[in-house]
Amino acid sequence: MKKTILITVGLSLGIIGLMLWGRSSSQTAVVSENIGAISSLTASEKLYDFGTISMADGKVEKVFKVTNLSAKDAILSSVETSCMCTTAYIVNGGKEKGPFGMPGHGGPGAKANEVIKAGESRDIKVVYDPNAHGPAGVGQVDRFIDLTETNGGITRLEIKAVVTP
Repeated sequence: MKKTILITVGLSLGIIGLMLWGRSSSQTAVVSENIGAISSLTASEKLYDFGTISMADGKVEKVFKVTNLSAKDAILSSVETSCMCTTAYIVNGGKEKGPFGMPGHGGPGAKANEVIKAGESRDIKVVYDPNAHGPAGVGQVDRFIDLTETNGGITRLEIKAVVTP
């Protein structure tokens, strides 16, 4: 009986210890993510929810406008998406640069090398393909598009949807 109680108490303490350790690790990660350069770019809208979309209807698009509010030129070094199902384009004066996608998965390159002068804006066209994951790709989706400047500043855009067959 004593042995069972000791094992139970030991396991309980072990589980509590792991939970506390995991919680402190995730808090550290959030803090370290926020350290770094501040982006020169801002967007009036950083999140767009497509609502419910159908695989049968195919790709959907959203255009975000980003503006350089600083007094210096911002150099957009890369554009990366969080999934292969999402691509992005930089649009300037009707001309598109891209596609940009998820790095390291055989997708399009992420190097943008786009100069956005002080006070100027660019459109970032985001294209989401609900068919990219096949029949298993139904349900809630949440994708990110990171615009990284040469100074290390990052502007994150986000799209959401609920995908139906």
